Amino acid sequence: MTADPLSGLHGTFSGRLFTDPEEMAPFLVDWRGLWRGDALAVVQPDNAADVAAVMRWASSTNTAVTPQGGNTGLSGGSVPEAGSRGIVLSLARLNRIRSVDPVNNSMTVEAGCVLAQVQAAADEADRLFPLSLAAEGSCTIGGNLAANAGGTGVLRYGNARELCLGLEVVTATGEIWDGLRGLRKDNTGYSLRDLFVGSEGTLGIITAAVLKLYPRPVSRMAAFASLVSPHEALAVLTMLQAKTGDGLTGFELMSDVCLELVREHIPTARIPVETGSSWYILIEVSDLVSEDRATAALQDALMAAYEAGHLVDVAFASSLAQTRDFWALRENISEAQSAAGKTIKHDIAVPLSEIARFIDQASAAVVARYPDARLVIFGHMGDGNLHFNISPALGEDPAQFLARQNDLNRIVHDLVAATGGSISAEHGLGVLRMDEAARYKSKVEMALMQSIKRALDPTGIMNPGKVLQPDFQNTGW
Repeated sequence: MTADPLSGLHGTFSGRLFTDPEEMAPFLVDWRGLWRGDALAVVQPDNAADVAAVMRWASSTNTAVTPQGGNTGLSGGSVPEAGSRGIVLSLARLNRIRSVDPVNNSMTVEAGCVLAQVQAAADEADRLFPLSLAAEGSCTIGGNLAANAGGTGVLRYGNARELCLGLEVVTATGEIWDGLRGLRKDNTGYSLRDLFVGSEGTLGIITAAVLKLYPRPVSRMAAFASLVSPHEALAVLTMLQAKTGDGLTGFELMSDVCLELVREHIPTARIPVETGSSWYILIEVSDLVSEDRATAALQDALMAAYEAGHLVDVAFASSLAQTRDFWALRENISEAQSAAGKTIKHDIAVPLSEIARFIDQASAAVVARYPDARLVIFGHMGDGNLHFNISPALGEDPAQFLARQNDLNRIVHDLVAATGGSISAEHGLGVLRMDEAARYKSKVEMALMQSIKRALDPTGIMNPGKVLQPDFQNTGW
Protein backbone atom coordinates (compact mmCIF):
# COMPACT_ATOMS: atom_id res chain seq x y z
CA MET A 1 0.00 0.00 0.00
CA THR A 2 1.37 3.43 -0.99
CA ALA A 3 1.69 5.84 1.92
CA ASP A 4 -0.45 8.97 1.82
CA PRO A 5 1.96 11.88 1.11
CA LEU A 6 -0.46 14.20 2.94
CA SER A 7 -0.51 12.03 6.03
CA GLY A 8 -0.35 14.19 9.13
CA LEU A 9 -1.65 17.29 7.35
CA HIS A 10 -5.33 16.42 7.64
CA GLY A 11 -6.81 17.83 10.82
CA THR A 12 -3.82 19.99 11.73
CA PHE A 13 -5.43 23.26 10.65
CA SER A 14 -8.79 24.89 10.03
CA GLY A 15 -9.65 25.96 6.53
CA ARG A 16 -9.89 24.13 3.22
CA LEU A 17 -7.85 21.38 1.58
CA PHE A 18 -8.27 20.71 -2.15
CA THR A 19 -6.99 17.52 -3.77
CA ASP A 20 -9.51 17.20 -6.60
CA PRO A 21 -7.77 18.05 -9.90
CA GLU A 22 -10.61 20.30 -11.09
CA GLU A 23 -10.66 22.27 -7.85
CA MET A 24 -6.88 22.62 -7.87
CA ALA A 25 -6.55 23.61 -11.52
CA PRO A 26 -6.95 27.42 -11.13
CA PHE A 27 -4.14 27.48 -8.57
CA LEU A 28 -1.67 25.65 -10.81
CA VAL A 29 -1.47 28.07 -13.72
CA ASP A 30 -0.71 31.79 -13.92
CA TRP A 31 -3.38 34.12 -15.28
CA ARG A 32 -1.60 34.51 -18.63
CA GLY A 33 -1.33 30.74 -19.05
CA LEU A 34 2.45 30.81 -19.47
CA TRP A 35 3.39 28.61 -16.50
CA ARG A 36 1.69 25.44 -15.31
CA GLY A 37 2.73 23.35 -12.35
CA ASP A 38 1.70 20.43 -10.21
CA ALA A 39 0.89 19.95 -6.53
CA LEU A 40 -0.33 17.28 -4.16
CA ALA A 41 -2.87 19.69 -2.70
CA VAL A 42 -3.98 23.30 -2.37
CA VAL A 43 -4.26 24.43 1.24
CA GLN A 44 -6.30 27.46 2.36
CA PRO A 45 -5.77 28.07 6.09
CA ASP A 46 -8.07 30.35 8.10
CA ASN A 47 -5.47 32.33 10.07
CA ALA A 48 -1.78 32.77 10.80
CA ALA A 49 -1.77 30.01 13.42
CA ASP A 50 -3.10 27.59 10.82
CA VAL A 51 -0.46 28.73 8.31
CA ALA A 52 2.15 28.00 10.98
CA ALA A 53 0.69 24.53 11.56
CA VAL A 54 0.87 23.77 7.84
CA MET A 55 4.47 24.98 7.71
CA ARG A 56 5.47 22.83 10.66
CA TRP A 57 4.06 19.83 8.82
CA ALA A 58 5.85 20.86 5.60
CA SER A 59 9.11 21.34 7.43
CA SER A 60 8.90 17.94 9.15
CA THR A 61 8.07 16.16 5.89
CA ASN A 62 10.40 18.23 3.66
CA THR A 63 7.44 19.21 1.47
CA ALA A 64 7.83 22.16 -0.89
CA VAL A 65 5.39 25.06 -0.36
CA THR A 66 4.35 27.63 -2.97
CA PRO A 67 2.65 30.61 -1.29
CA GLN A 68 -0.05 32.22 -3.39
CA GLY A 69 -2.11 35.41 -3.13
CA GLY A 70 -4.31 36.55 -6.00
CA ASN A 71 -2.11 34.74 -8.56
CA THR A 72 -2.00 37.85 -10.76
CA GLY A 73 1.79 38.04 -11.09
CA LEU A 74 3.56 38.36 -14.43
CA SER A 75 6.75 36.40 -13.64
CA GLY A 76 5.43 32.98 -12.60
CA GLY A 77 6.37 33.45 -8.96
CA SER A 78 3.14 32.05 -7.51
CA VAL A 79 2.88 28.87 -9.58
CA PRO A 80 4.43 25.57 -8.39
CA GLU A 81 7.03 23.78 -10.48
CA ALA A 82 6.02 21.17 -13.03
CA GLY A 83 6.21 17.72 -11.46
CA SER A 84 6.20 19.18 -7.95
CA ARG A 85 5.21 16.91 -5.05
CA GLY A 86 4.59 19.94 -2.86
CA ILE A 87 1.56 22.02 -1.91
CA VAL A 88 0.18 25.43 -2.85
CA LEU A 89 -0.60 27.51 0.23
CA SER A 90 -3.30 30.03 -0.69
CA LEU A 91 -3.80 33.02 1.62
CA ALA A 92 -7.29 33.76 0.25
CA ARG A 93 -9.09 33.09 3.56
CA LEU A 94 -6.86 35.47 5.53
CA ASN A 95 -8.92 38.43 4.38
CA ARG A 96 -9.75 40.57 7.41
CA ILE A 97 -9.08 44.25 7.95
CA ARG A 98 -7.87 43.93 11.54
CA SER A 99 -7.78 47.62 12.43
CA VAL A 100 -7.59 51.15 11.04
CA ASP A 101 -5.82 53.88 13.01
CA PRO A 102 -6.52 57.28 11.40
CA VAL A 103 -4.48 59.14 14.02
CA ASN A 104 -1.38 57.02 13.36
CA ASN A 105 -2.20 56.98 9.64
CA SER A 106 -1.93 53.21 9.52
CA MET A 107 -4.03 50.09 9.10
CA THR A 108 -3.43 46.42 9.86
CA VAL A 109 -4.69 43.96 7.26
CA GLU A 110 -4.33 40.28 6.53
CA ALA A 111 -2.40 39.08 3.52
CA GLY A 112 -5.41 37.75 1.62
CA CYS A 113 -7.18 41.12 1.51
CA VAL A 114 -7.73 42.22 -2.08
CA LEU A 115 -6.02 45.53 -2.81
CA ALA A 116 -9.31 47.25 -3.72
CA GLN A 117 -10.70 46.13 -0.35
CA VAL A 118 -7.77 47.77 1.42
CA GLN A 119 -8.24 50.98 -0.57
CA ALA A 120 -11.95 51.05 0.31
CA ALA A 121 -11.29 50.53 4.03
CA ALA A 122 -8.85 53.44 4.00
CA ASP A 123 -11.37 55.58 2.14
CA GLU A 124 -14.03 54.85 4.76
CA ALA A 125 -11.67 56.29 7.36
CA ASP A 126 -11.13 59.40 5.20
CA ARG A 127 -7.62 58.26 4.37
CA LEU A 128 -5.74 57.18 1.27
CA PHE A 129 -3.87 53.94 0.69
CA PRO A 130 -2.06 54.95 -2.50
CA LEU A 131 -0.95 51.62 -3.99
CA SER A 132 -2.86 51.27 -7.26
CA LEU A 133 -2.48 48.60 -9.94
CA ALA A 134 -4.46 47.47 -12.96
CA ALA A 135 -5.12 44.17 -11.10
CA GLU A 136 -6.29 45.85 -7.87
CA GLY A 137 -9.67 44.11 -8.03
CA SER A 138 -8.05 40.68 -7.71
CA CYS A 139 -4.45 41.00 -6.47
CA THR A 140 -3.88 40.68 -2.72
CA ILE A 141 -1.83 42.77 -0.34
CA GLY A 142 0.33 39.79 0.64
CA GLY A 143 1.27 39.25 -2.99
CA ASN A 144 1.81 42.98 -3.49
CA LEU A 145 4.30 42.98 -0.62
CA ALA A 146 5.94 39.69 -1.59
CA ALA A 147 6.66 41.14 -5.04
CA ASN A 148 7.28 44.73 -3.82
CA ALA A 149 4.65 45.94 -6.28
CA GLY A 150 4.91 49.37 -7.87
CA GLY A 151 1.94 50.76 -9.74
CA THR A 152 0.88 54.25 -10.71
CA GLY A 153 1.63 56.11 -7.46
CA VAL A 154 5.32 55.30 -6.96
CA LEU A 155 6.44 58.76 -8.06
CA ARG A 156 4.75 60.32 -5.00
CA TYR A 157 4.34 57.48 -2.51
CA GLY A 158 6.93 54.80 -3.32
CA ASN A 159 6.71 51.05 -3.91
CA ALA A 160 4.90 48.58 -1.65
CA ARG A 161 8.01 48.45 0.54
CA GLU A 162 7.71 52.16 1.34
CA LEU A 163 4.03 51.69 2.20
CA CYS A 164 4.67 48.97 4.78
CA LEU A 165 5.48 49.67 8.43
CA GLY A 166 5.42 46.15 9.85
CA LEU A 167 4.73 42.51 9.07
CA GLU A 168 3.47 39.27 10.53
CA VAL A 169 5.36 36.37 8.93
CA VAL A 170 5.27 32.60 9.26
CA THR A 171 8.74 31.15 8.87
CA ALA A 172 9.80 28.08 6.93
CA THR A 173 9.87 26.10 10.18
CA GLY A 174 6.40 27.16 11.27
CA GLU A 175 7.12 29.93 13.75
CA ILE A 176 5.24 33.25 13.75
CA TRP A 177 7.21 36.48 13.78
CA ASP A 178 4.97 39.28 15.04
CA GLY A 179 6.44 42.46 13.62
CA LEU A 180 3.11 44.31 13.38
CA ARG A 181 4.40 47.60 14.71
CA GLY A 182 3.02 50.85 13.33
CA LEU A 183 6.25 52.78 13.83
CA ARG A 184 7.97 55.16 11.45
CA LYS A 185 11.16 54.85 13.49
CA ASP A 186 12.50 51.58 14.91
CA ASN A 187 16.29 51.43 14.96
CA THR A 188 16.72 48.20 16.93
CA GLY A 189 18.68 45.97 14.57
CA TYR A 190 18.30 44.35 11.18
CA SER A 191 15.18 45.26 9.20
CA LEU A 192 13.49 41.88 8.97
CA ARG A 193 10.55 43.53 7.26
CA ASP A 194 12.74 44.47 4.33
CA LEU A 195 13.98 40.89 3.96
CA PHE A 196 10.49 39.52 3.43
CA VAL A 197 9.10 42.35 1.29
CA GLY A 198 10.15 41.55 -2.27
CA SER A 199 11.30 37.99 -1.46
CA GLU A 200 8.47 36.41 -3.52
CA GLY A 201 7.64 33.82 -0.86
CA THR A 202 11.10 32.26 -0.93
CA LEU A 203 11.98 33.15 2.68
CA GLY A 204 8.68 32.97 4.57
CA ILE A 205 4.97 33.68 4.26
CA ILE A 206 3.56 37.15 4.91
CA THR A 207 0.25 36.72 6.77
CA ALA A 208 -0.51 40.32 7.78
CA ALA A 209 0.91 43.81 7.46
CA VAL A 210 0.73 47.29 8.94
CA LEU A 211 0.32 49.72 6.05
CA LYS A 212 0.85 53.46 5.79
CA LEU A 213 -2.11 55.71 5.17
CA TYR A 214 -2.13 59.29 3.95
CA PRO A 215 -4.56 62.21 4.14
CA ARG A 216 -7.00 61.92 1.28
CA PRO A 217 -6.44 64.61 -1.38
CA VAL A 218 -9.36 66.92 -1.99
CA SER A 219 -8.57 67.07 -5.69
CA ARG A 220 -7.07 64.99 -8.49
CA MET A 221 -6.40 66.91 -11.68
CA ALA A 222 -5.25 65.14 -14.83
CA ALA A 223 -4.01 66.11 -18.26
CA PHE A 224 -3.24 64.16 -21.42
CA ALA A 225 -0.72 65.47 -23.93
CA SER A 226 0.90 64.52 -27.22
CA LEU A 227 4.57 65.15 -27.94
CA VAL A 228 7.32 64.22 -30.35
CA SER A 229 9.74 62.16 -28.26
CA PRO A 230 10.62 60.87 -24.79
CA HIS A 231 13.24 63.62 -24.62
CA GLU A 232 10.45 66.19 -24.66
CA ALA A 233 8.58 64.16 -22.04
CA LEU A 234 11.62 64.31 -19.78
CA ALA A 235 11.76 68.08 -20.17
CA VAL A 236 8.07 68.35 -19.27
CA LEU A 237 8.57 66.16 -16.21
CA THR A 238 11.37 68.41 -14.98
CA MET A 239 9.19 71.50 -15.41
CA LEU A 240 6.25 69.87 -13.61
CA GLN A 241 8.38 68.82 -10.66
CA ALA A 242 9.68 72.36 -10.31
CA LYS A 243 6.14 73.81 -10.37
CA THR A 244 4.18 71.20 -8.39
CA GLY A 245 6.71 69.49 -6.08
CA ASP A 246 5.29 66.38 -4.45
CA GLY A 247 1.85 67.30 -5.76
CA LEU A 248 2.85 65.42 -8.93
CA THR A 249 1.45 61.95 -8.29
CA GLY A 250 1.54 60.43 -11.77
CA PHE A 251 3.56 60.79 -14.96
CA GLU A 252 2.97 58.05 -17.51
CA LEU A 253 4.52 57.68 -20.96
CA MET A 254 2.88 55.82 -23.89
CA SER A 255 3.86 55.37 -27.52
CA ASP A 256 1.35 55.81 -30.34
CA VAL A 257 1.49 52.04 -30.92
CA CYS A 258 0.10 51.52 -27.41
CA LEU A 259 -2.90 53.72 -28.05
CA GLU A 260 -3.51 52.16 -31.46
CA LEU A 261 -3.80 48.80 -29.71
CA VAL A 262 -6.16 50.22 -27.09
CA ARG A 263 -8.43 51.79 -29.72
CA GLU A 264 -8.44 48.57 -31.72
CA HIS A 265 -9.38 46.30 -28.83
CA ILE A 266 -11.26 48.64 -26.47
CA PRO A 267 -14.06 50.13 -28.63
CA THR A 268 -15.02 52.79 -26.07
CA ALA A 269 -11.50 54.26 -25.88
CA ARG A 270 -11.07 57.85 -27.05
CA ILE A 271 -7.83 59.84 -27.24
CA PRO A 272 -8.48 63.24 -25.60
CA VAL A 273 -6.15 65.42 -27.68
CA GLU A 274 -7.11 66.65 -31.15
CA THR A 275 -3.57 66.56 -32.56
CA GLY A 276 -1.80 63.24 -32.23
CA SER A 277 1.89 62.46 -32.32
CA SER A 278 4.38 59.64 -31.78
CA TRP A 279 4.24 59.81 -27.98
CA TYR A 280 1.76 60.69 -25.25
CA ILE A 281 1.96 61.50 -21.55
CA LEU A 282 -0.63 61.27 -18.80
CA ILE A 283 -0.08 63.57 -15.82
CA GLU A 284 -1.88 63.72 -12.50
CA VAL A 285 -1.50 66.37 -9.81
CA SER A 286 -3.23 66.09 -6.44
CA ASP A 287 -3.68 68.60 -3.64
CA LEU A 288 -4.65 68.15 0.01
CA VAL A 289 -6.24 71.59 0.36
CA SER A 290 -7.48 73.21 -2.81
CA GLU A 291 -8.80 72.03 -6.15
CA ASP A 292 -8.13 75.48 -7.60
CA ARG A 293 -4.50 75.29 -6.51
CA ALA A 294 -4.01 71.90 -8.16
CA THR A 295 -5.69 73.08 -11.35
CA ALA A 296 -3.61 76.24 -11.52
CA ALA A 297 -0.33 74.42 -10.88
CA LEU A 298 -1.01 71.84 -13.58
CA GLN A 299 -2.25 74.31 -16.16
CA ASP A 300 0.57 76.80 -15.56
CA ALA A 301 3.24 74.10 -15.87
CA LEU A 302 1.81 72.56 -19.04
CA MET A 303 1.15 75.88 -20.71
CA ALA A 304 4.78 76.81 -20.08
CA ALA A 305 5.83 73.45 -21.56
CA TYR A 306 3.60 74.05 -24.60
CA GLU A 307 5.00 77.52 -25.16
CA ALA A 308 8.52 76.12 -24.87
CA GLY A 309 7.74 73.73 -27.74
CA HIS A 310 7.76 70.52 -25.72
CA LEU A 311 4.11 69.62 -26.35
CA VAL A 312 2.14 69.16 -29.57
CA ASP A 313 -1.28 69.29 -27.91
CA VAL A 314 -2.75 69.02 -24.42
CA ALA A 315 -6.17 68.28 -22.93
CA PHE A 316 -7.21 68.85 -19.31
CA ALA A 317 -9.73 66.65 -17.53
CA SER A 318 -12.78 68.66 -16.54
CA SER A 319 -14.17 66.11 -14.08
CA LEU A 320 -13.20 63.08 -12.00
CA ALA A 321 -14.97 60.89 -14.55
CA GLN A 322 -12.79 62.31 -17.31
CA THR A 323 -9.70 61.77 -15.17
CA ARG A 324 -10.70 58.11 -14.89
CA ASP A 325 -11.15 57.95 -18.66
CA PHE A 326 -7.62 59.29 -19.12
CA TRP A 327 -6.26 56.64 -16.79
CA ALA A 328 -8.29 53.92 -18.51
CA LEU A 329 -6.30 54.56 -21.70
CA ARG A 330 -3.10 53.83 -19.83
CA GLU A 331 -4.42 50.91 -17.78
CA ASN A 332 -5.99 49.14 -20.77
CA ILE A 333 -2.70 48.84 -22.65
CA SER A 334 -1.86 45.46 -21.13
CA GLU A 335 -5.34 44.10 -21.84
CA ALA A 336 -5.15 45.32 -25.43
CA GLN A 337 -1.73 43.70 -25.85
CA SER A 338 -3.07 40.39 -24.61
CA ALA A 339 -6.01 40.61 -27.00
CA ALA A 340 -3.62 41.29 -29.88
CA GLY A 341 -1.60 38.13 -29.27
CA LYS A 342 1.80 37.08 -28.00
CA THR A 343 4.15 39.69 -26.57
CA ILE A 344 7.73 39.62 -25.33
CA LYS A 345 7.70 41.76 -22.19
CA HIS A 346 10.43 43.69 -20.39
CA ASP A 347 9.71 45.35 -17.04
CA ILE A 348 12.82 47.46 -16.62
CA ALA A 349 14.06 50.44 -14.62
CA VAL A 350 16.78 52.88 -15.59
CA PRO A 351 17.97 56.15 -14.02
CA LEU A 352 15.57 58.92 -14.97
CA SER A 353 18.35 60.88 -16.63
CA GLU A 354 18.97 57.93 -18.98
CA ILE A 355 15.41 56.97 -19.85
CA ALA A 356 14.97 58.88 -23.12
CA ARG A 357 18.38 57.85 -24.40
CA PHE A 358 17.69 54.23 -23.42
CA ILE A 359 14.43 54.24 -25.42
CA ASP A 360 16.30 55.56 -28.47
CA GLN A 361 19.13 53.03 -28.20
CA ALA A 362 16.99 49.99 -27.36
CA SER A 363 14.46 50.79 -30.08
CA ALA A 364 17.20 51.18 -32.68
CA ALA A 365 18.91 47.95 -31.59
CA VAL A 366 15.72 45.88 -31.74
CA VAL A 367 14.62 47.27 -35.11
CA ALA A 368 18.11 46.77 -36.55
CA ARG A 369 17.86 43.06 -35.69
CA TYR A 370 14.14 42.62 -36.44
CA PRO A 371 12.92 45.44 -38.72
CA ASP A 372 9.24 44.45 -38.62
CA ALA A 373 8.95 44.18 -34.83
CA ARG A 374 6.34 46.44 -33.22
CA LEU A 375 7.56 48.24 -30.12
CA VAL A 376 4.92 48.69 -27.41
CA ILE A 377 6.60 51.07 -24.96
CA PHE A 378 4.84 52.54 -21.95
CA GLY A 379 5.27 52.93 -18.24
CA HIS A 380 5.82 54.98 -15.15
CA MET A 381 8.30 57.45 -16.59
CA GLY A 382 8.26 59.55 -13.45
CA ASP A 383 10.06 56.84 -11.48
CA GLY A 384 12.15 55.40 -14.34
CA ASN A 385 10.08 52.22 -14.83
CA LEU A 386 9.32 51.24 -18.42
CA HIS A 387 7.46 48.32 -19.95
CA PHE A 388 9.55 47.87 -23.08
CA ASN A 389 7.42 45.27 -24.84
CA ILE A 390 7.71 43.83 -28.32
CA SER A 391 4.87 42.47 -30.43
CA PRO A 392 5.26 40.42 -33.62
CA ALA A 393 4.96 41.89 -37.08
CA LEU A 394 1.45 41.72 -38.49
CA GLY A 395 0.85 38.20 -39.76
CA GLU A 396 4.01 36.76 -38.21
CA ASP A 397 3.81 33.21 -36.91
CA PRO A 398 3.59 33.37 -33.07
CA ALA A 399 5.98 30.45 -32.59
CA GLN A 400 8.56 32.04 -34.86
CA PHE A 401 8.20 35.30 -32.95
CA LEU A 402 8.60 33.69 -29.52
CA ALA A 403 11.71 31.85 -30.73
CA ARG A 404 13.38 35.28 -30.77
CA GLN A 405 12.71 35.88 -27.08
CA ASN A 406 16.15 35.06 -25.68
CA ASP A 407 17.86 37.17 -28.32
CA LEU A 408 15.54 40.12 -27.74
CA ASN A 409 15.91 39.82 -23.97
CA ARG A 410 19.67 39.95 -24.33
CA ILE A 411 19.52 43.05 -26.56
CA VAL A 412 17.24 44.96 -24.20
CA HIS A 413 18.71 43.82 -20.89
CA ASP A 414 22.33 44.38 -21.90
CA LEU A 415 21.42 48.01 -22.60
CA VAL A 416 19.56 48.19 -19.28
CA ALA A 417 22.65 46.94 -17.46
CA ALA A 418 24.84 49.43 -19.32
CA THR A 419 22.78 52.28 -17.87
CA GLY A 420 23.01 50.93 -14.31
CA GLY A 421 19.39 49.77 -14.49
CA SER A 422 17.36 46.76 -13.36
CA ILE A 423 15.85 43.98 -15.48
CA SER A 424 12.86 43.75 -13.12
CA ALA A 425 11.36 46.96 -11.79
CA GLU A 426 8.05 45.87 -10.27
CA HIS A 427 7.07 42.39 -11.48
CA GLY A 428 9.70 40.40 -9.58
CA LEU A 429 12.07 37.70 -10.84
CA GLY A 430 9.90 34.63 -10.30
CA VAL A 431 10.69 32.06 -12.97
CA LEU A 432 10.76 34.53 -15.84
CA ARG A 433 13.90 36.46 -14.87
CA MET A 434 15.60 34.05 -12.47
CA ASP A 435 18.32 32.92 -14.89
CA GLU A 436 18.97 36.40 -16.24
CA ALA A 437 19.32 37.85 -12.75
CA ALA A 438 22.27 35.53 -12.15
CA ARG A 439 23.90 36.95 -15.30
CA TYR A 440 23.51 40.59 -14.33
CA LYS A 441 24.11 40.44 -10.58
CA SER A 442 27.61 40.22 -9.16
CA LYS A 443 28.94 37.06 -7.51
CA VAL A 444 29.05 38.88 -4.19
CA GLU A 445 25.38 39.88 -4.47
CA MET A 446 24.29 36.38 -5.44
CA ALA A 447 26.32 34.86 -2.59
CA LEU A 448 24.71 37.20 -0.07
CA MET A 449 21.25 36.25 -1.34
CA GLN A 450 22.19 32.58 -1.07
CA SER A 451 23.32 33.07 2.52
CA ILE A 452 20.02 34.71 3.45
CA LYS A 453 18.07 31.91 1.77
CA ARG A 454 19.99 29.24 3.68
CA ALA A 455 19.57 31.03 6.98
CA LEU A 456 15.79 31.51 6.70
CA ASP A 457 14.88 28.40 4.71
CA PRO A 458 17.40 25.77 5.80
CA THR A 459 15.64 22.82 4.11
CA GLY A 460 14.82 24.70 0.93
CA ILE A 461 11.05 24.20 0.93
CA MET A 462 9.93 27.80 0.35
CA ASN A 463 8.77 28.43 -3.23
CA PRO A 464 11.52 26.42 -4.94
CA GLY A 465 12.50 27.32 -8.47
CA LYS A 466 11.93 31.04 -8.01
CA VAL A 467 14.30 34.04 -7.68
CA LEU A 468 17.51 31.99 -7.21
CA GLN A 469 18.91 29.48 -9.69
CA PRO A 470 19.35 25.91 -8.35
CA ASP A 471 23.08 26.56 -7.91
CA PHE A 472 22.17 29.39 -5.55
CA GLN A 473 19.37 27.60 -3.73
CA ASN A 474 19.64 25.09 -0.95
CA THR A 475 20.20 21.50 -1.93
CA GLY A 476 17.77 18.76 -1.03
CA TRP A 477 14.46 19.68 -2.63
